[in-house]
Amino acid sequence: MRERLLSAARNAAAAVDYRGAGTVEFLADERGRFWFLEMNTRLQVEHPVTESVTGIDLVALQFDVAAGIPLQGDEPTMTGHSIEARLYAEDPAHDWQPQTGTLHVLDLPGVTAEFDIAAMHGIRLDSGVRNGSVVGANYDAMLAKVISRAPTRAEAARELATALRHTRIHGLTTNRDLLVASLLHPDFLAGTADTGFYTQHDPAELTRGAALDPELGAVVAAVADAAAERSSAVALGGMPSGFRNVPSGFQQRRYVAGDCELPVSYRFTRAGLELERLPTRIGRLTLLSSRSDEVVLEVDGVRRSYRVGRFATGDVGSVVVESNDGSLTLTAGARFIDPATQLDAGALVAPMPGTVVRIAVEEGSTVEAGEQLLWLEAMKMEHVVTTPTAGVVTKMLVATGQQVEQGAVLAVVEDSDR
Repeated sequence: MRERLLSAARNAAAAVDYRGAGTVEFLADERGRFWFLEMNTRLQVEHPVTESVTGIDLVALQFDVAAGIPLQGDEPTMTGHSIEARLYAEDPAHDWQPQTGTLHVLDLPGVTAEFDIAAMHGIRLDSGVRNGSVVGANYDAMLAKVISRAPTRAEAARELATALRHTRIHGLTTNRDLLVASLLHPDFLAGTADTGFYTQHDPAELTRGAALDPELGAVVAAVADAAAERSSAVALGGMPSGFRNVPSGFQQRRYVAGDCELPVSYRFTRAGLELERLPTRIGRLTLLSSRSDEVVLEVDGVRRSYRVGRFATGDVGSVVVESNDGSLTLTAGARFIDPATQLDAGALVAPMPGTVVRIAVEEGSTVEAGEQLLWLEAMKMEHVVTTPTAGVVTKMLVATGQQVEQGAVLAVVEDSDR
């Protein structure tokens, strides 16, 4: 099998009298039948996998070949298994929409090598971004390549999934949860997954349950925010936030996760944390300790630790709650809503920054629910904007070729039933 693959690579190069460094990519079965073969005059994005199983620095060899230095020694042998995952700033559950903004934190645990060959059991990280990097709309949205190496394929998949699951990512929505779910899916582990995997398995269903329970996450955020305020208090900083020496009402905080509003009513008593309403799927909750960056709870008799991080996007503050059960990003809800920030009823906003490449309707057009209004191009992909309801286009606020920011109002469709 190995010899057949190497022979095919040699034949492909010889067929075009190729001279130089290049890569040949295969998809073949155990009987040596080829289902895919591609040759490039460059290194493939998957080249770290080859480096991992051969122990050879392909980039160094590429420079040697370019300098006219002949390849020396025996042909490489392959040992162990390696899997690469591409971590992207995108939202797979919403038509793979690319995400832009500031990457406040990217922290992968257990990395044993960066742009270098990992040990037999190890995680390699190839990434051109760092904490504070800004991901824009003009380039590919890949944040990193994360590569595992292990003696068996099952171990390589499990170790890569574990590293990704415990990765801290603040500021951007990514495909991390989908990568974890895919690596651990029975079809992938059995080697039967094909290119129709995400057609057969909807990304939203694959990642269902991967995030932390929103109601519990909001409670953790409220307790951590109270601890942060307590630690910054000028006087009586050791007293619980909102402490009264007589009975008092519950304190109120409000968070938002996606389209879901999460109010939290709580108070601290001599018996500990008291909630006006427990999260729906929890029967018993006890606060064991709290700091601005960590909250420890006993949830239905099980001790659980939650890490808490914060970042701001413009004037909007966000709280990230992370645990072994998943992670959750919350935005702090405003106590009072500025009327000037309210959108017209029926306003359609840009789901991402991009360029308007086509408009299918004009002001005054009558449209049906789900009708395509316009197309945005961002990061080499086109995304269609449709109307959620039937009605009349009362405003078209953009033109073909115009660049728009995420959240910009594109058009207004007035509901025909109003």
